[in-house]
Amino acid sequence: MKIPITRALVSVSDKRGLDALGPALAAAGVDILASGGTRHALTDLGVPTTSVADETGSPEMLDGRVKTLHPRIHGGILADTSNPDHVRDLEANGIEPIDLIVCNLYPFAETVASGADYSDTVEQIDIGGPAMIRAAAKNHARVAVVTNPDDYSTIIAALEQGGTTLEERRRLATAAFAHTGRYDALIHGWLAGFDDEPLSEHLLFAYDRDRELRYGENPHQRAALYRAAEDTGWVFDAHQTQGKAMSFNNIADADATWRLANDIGHPGCVVVKHLNPCGVAERPSVADAFIAARDCDPLSAFGGVVAVNEALNEPTARQMAAMFLEVVVCPAITDEAAAVLATKKNLRVLVAPPPALRALDVRPIDGGVLVQETDPRTIGDWTVVSDAQPTNAQLAELRLAWIVGAHCKSNSVVIVQDRAAIGIGAGDQSRVGAAARAVDQAGDRIANAVAASEALLPFRDGLDTLADAGVVALVETGGSIRDQEVIDAANEHGMVLVFTGMRHFRH
Repeated sequence: MKIPITRALVSVSDKRGLDALGPALAAAGVDILASGGTRHALTDLGVPTTSVADETGSPEMLDGRVKTLHPRIHGGILADTSNPDHVRDLEANGIEPIDLIVCNLYPFAETVASGADYSDTVEQIDIGGPAMIRAAAKNHARVAVVTNPDDYSTIIAALEQGGTTLEERRRLATAAFAHTGRYDALIHGWLAGFDDEPLSEHLLFAYDRDRELRYGENPHQRAALYRAAEDTGWVFDAHQTQGKAMSFNNIADADATWRLANDIGHPGCVVVKHLNPCGVAERPSVADAFIAARDCDPLSAFGGVVAVNEALNEPTARQMAAMFLEVVVCPAITDEAAAVLATKKNLRVLVAPPPALRALDVRPIDGGVLVQETDPRTIGDWTVVSDAQPTNAQLAELRLAWIVGAHCKSNSVVIVQDRAAIGIGAGDQSRVGAAARAVDQAGDRIANAVAASEALLPFRDGLDTLADAGVVALVETGGSIRDQEVIDAANEHGMVLVFTGMRHFRH
């Protein structure tokens, strides 16, 4: 059933589209109520309006904090005109029904982002707007509510076609509750931030859909990319210079790649496959870093995602163009390099700003979410527990191995030689299994290499596996009841053993 629009209340902070909607309402003979800046904007467009104050008989109060909070407004919105009791109440109080609410809220998020002080920000917490929007959305059986200027076209079409349909009003009501819910989440997040407690009693998240993706991890799964309403991230600010649209898996892998690339030294390169690093290197040049990272595991690098942390130049691009890659991420790219990669039509190339450290790590489970503070993957105070002492060069390589391991799925063991990963055993069910896989991948390159385990070694077998293969230094967390057994094993092998006191599980 279509509901004709005969009376509307328009009160908007975002005045985009008023030049189309206002004249359309006036041309259709709609009685328009408005207040404040909205009324001035409509008057400038030649659209006749009645002020909310004239309708209610009450002037605006408290510097505009009270305008629409009045029975003549909310009675007109909430009345069920199919209910005789409601109709009698309207008639007894001289209230006319309102068929359309056009409202969007004070620019709270923009005010916070501008750096406004506390009192100015509080003034941008809208009260009357959410009340009207929620009232209209509740009564969508009769009332249409519009919170997004992009939906004005629906109302303009309805004016020409005799009114809004229930389906249209239900869709608009759904968007309206999303509008107020998002707004409340932003306010809650701002206020909660003053408590310096990230794991507050209640967590409210607001995300806006940025784009639909072709599919999820698998073709039978629908997927979309959402942006945090109160923040942004490197993915949304990156410029894609060429290639197909980014897929779900591309974005996930690119995020993992770019984060690790920004945690290692410069020039550096990272290759990731299925969220796990399969190549990492620091070298004097970007091209050399790419070659060393690729050569850690050339088989896995095929079809991988690559990131370099300095400008991508032509020599590096030529090396990349010689193999199949899905995505390349870089902070900048030369014209010559871009021309080389342009020959790979399907290769996605992203020029990206540095990633930010998210405050919270949120993972869905059945019926809820697990939330933790994000692991900063920092390097704290290390303790050498072996008789053998590390050289400065070994410590530098142990730090690189440790950082790479912190970005791998547990259990992980990473072997580094000459500032490049040569063996990465990640996502293994056992620590010794991860060590064996890393050793196998390193092959005959392993002599005098160093290694890292992102968590403690529960037995000496993992260390024995590494030492027997040629690893001369190992960093792990310590903290096992068998630490002394592991230390004794290191001393038997003449191996350097360093404890960090901090683990980096990543499940």
